Amino acid sequence: MDEELRSLTERLRAESGGSAAYDRLLATDDPDTLAGVLTEPGQPLWAREMAAFRLGVAGDRRAFEALVLLLNHRDPPRCASAAHALARLGDPRTARAAAALATNELRVAYALHPVRLLTALRSPEAVPALITTLRRRLHPRDPYRRVALACVEGLGELGDPRAEPVLNDALAHPALAEAAVRALARIPRQGGARGRVPGQR
Repeated sequence: MDEELRSLTERLRAESGGSAAYDRLLATDDPDTLAGVLTEPGQPLWAREMAAFRLGVAGDRRAFEALVLLLNHRDPPRCASAAHALARLGDPRTARAAAALATNELRVAYALHPVRLLTALRSPEAVPALITTLRRRLHPRDPYRRVALACVEGLGELGDPRAEPVLNDALAHPALAEAAVRALARIPRQGGARGRVPGQR
């Protein structure tokens, strides 16, 4: 059992009160049984999450819609588990959905895991979405520094020269400057001077 599955099962066992229904969902190897949980009315959230996660890591695309909803949930552990499953699902819709969530200003408080998922997917949507999200976070009183930092780190990992301008702008923000320096160092040089931390010689 990998660490993400172990964490999820422990959390959902507590949510379910250790019910017999929980034990059945954890034990079943029937994907149709799991998929049924996603469509049957009245199923508790813990059951839907368990079913979606198990289907997702198995590559069953019937989990896609449920996992996208969980990716944007207000509860960070649900977002993290959904991102883990979506990264393994192999559904071509995943990157577009993650980009839409990462760039939705009305849901920016929950954008951390969509940003990290985009980085993991390394899809064509990733760099433009991370650039857009980071640029919006570069305001003096923006409260979403963890989202901004995830964008900086993700852009460094992706190593795309298109990110240089926004990463250079991030150098002016003390909470982001160190990560921005590291990110810029990972981008292949295209000629010209690399950005510097303000005051650096």
